[in-house]
Amino acid sequence: MNRSYSIISTSIVKRCLAGALSLSLAVPFAPAVAQPVGLPSMGAASSADLSPALERQLGEAIMAQGRRDPTYINDPEVTQYLTTMGRKLASFAPGAVPDVEMFGVRDPQINAFAMPGGFIGVNSGLIVESTSEAELASVLAHEIGHVVQRHIARGMTQQNQSGVVMMASLAAALLAALAGGGGNLAMGVAAFGQAAAINQQLGFSRDAEREADRAGFVMLTKAGYDPQGMVRMFSRLMGASRLNEGMGGGAWASTHPLSIERMSDVQNRARSVPSENYADSDDYWYIRAKMRVIQGRDAVSLRTANQVLQDEATRLTGVRQSAANYGLAMQAFQRNNLDDAQNFLNQAEAGGRSAPQLARLGIDLAAAKKDNAQALQLASAAVKRWPQQRALGIAYAQALQGAGRHADAQAYLRQRINQWGDDEPGLYQMLAYSEERNGQPVQARRDMARYYVLTGAYASAESQLQQARGMSKDFYEQSQIDVQIREVKDRLAEERDLLERFKS
Repeated sequence: MNRSYSIISTSIVKRCLAGALSLSLAVPFAPAVAQPVGLPSMGAASSADLSPALERQLGEAIMAQGRRDPTYINDPEVTQYLTTMGRKLASFAPGAVPDVEMFGVRDPQINAFAMPGGFIGVNSGLIVESTSEAELASVLAHEIGHVVQRHIARGMTQQNQSGVVMMASLAAALLAALAGGGGNLAMGVAAFGQAAAINQQLGFSRDAEREADRAGFVMLTKAGYDPQGMVRMFSRLMGASRLNEGMGGGAWASTHPLSIERMSDVQNRARSVPSENYADSDDYWYIRAKMRVIQGRDAVSLRTANQVLQDEATRLTGVRQSAANYGLAMQAFQRNNLDDAQNFLNQAEAGGRSAPQLARLGIDLAAAKKDNAQALQLASAAVKRWPQQRALGIAYAQALQGAGRHADAQAYLRQRINQWGDDEPGLYQMLAYSEERNGQPVQARRDMARYYVLTGAYASAESQLQQARGMSKDFYEQSQIDVQIREVKDRLAEERDLLERFKS
């Protein structure tokens, strides 16, 4: 995907953390997409619903702060895996194909949630507790079903007074963060907490849940996943909801109540699909092991994760055994026990097994040992073998920088920005680092401004551009920067206006 970039020409921000919001706001009517055969029609969205563009803008405004929440998982391997799965499912959505972005959340509860604009959060607990890729895909497909049927926009216009009050409170918190330049961690946590509370107020109707089930089932089967995965996951979630009633353990089943009727409907649909042999991707097992490690943050959870991984490494075979050893290597790497990490990685690679996740960890180990030559050699080989893996591309650019080859890093990063810039805004930050080291301070600040725009920190972007203008002695370059400053100011003003409307 090749694109040309102005300061705000790309879609703003690709990862965020927030729950679904509520709102009552009249916007222009958007034509309804015809309902496909076999799906219950809930009717067209009313004229009071949010337009898709405004809904997206709302989601972007929230995630600019929500991404600062410490539970947000900023990991390119996790994000690429989830988003690739989400977009694959969405490409088979009944009706219009929704624009979806997936992101990980460090939370052991079995949960996933859709927010305005097609952003979908996936709890680590959902991935870790799933036993097949189809089970995970079934929940994501259901959430995409809510997006494609525009249930969130409808729900926002049907809130009670408490939901409206919470929305106003969240808007006020976001406005305060904008006023402070977008760098206040407390505002990020407040935004997430309040948005999550609003999400509790946004209960989908039985018809909406059934509609999302059926749309999700269509996506699941057409994307090539085992339809029985939805049956198994729904059954497990129903059990978790009963066992953890009042304790929050069945988070997804609590916010998306699973009934016998819904379960029967899914079972009947699964029976109608011819049985085939379905295989989980290797990526699923490696990402699942990684999320088990990422999820652990206290001594008890870390010890439990280690015990599970040790058991799987001993009991299982094939890719699942390799993934367990990979998880153990990751744990050792986190503790800075590099020798143990290397030994477990060697076991994960036993028999010639390879995977991009294993390659990335090998590069990280070499870099941690200060062996820049080895890190660069491994990264160079890895990007040639897996050219579409963004985590490996980032590792290669970092290895070039570690070797002091900043001109080569700049050239490589510009290529990857043309390819992945929308999904990996951090590439601009890396590019700015090499530009600064190469004596290009004006361009470094302009690229840092692009990074801040893509992450919704408009005040910080303006500050970088003002610095760049003050450093530049070129009239034409100053004129270009002036245009970028106006664009950023306009975008910031639009966001403030949007939030003021929500606040009032």
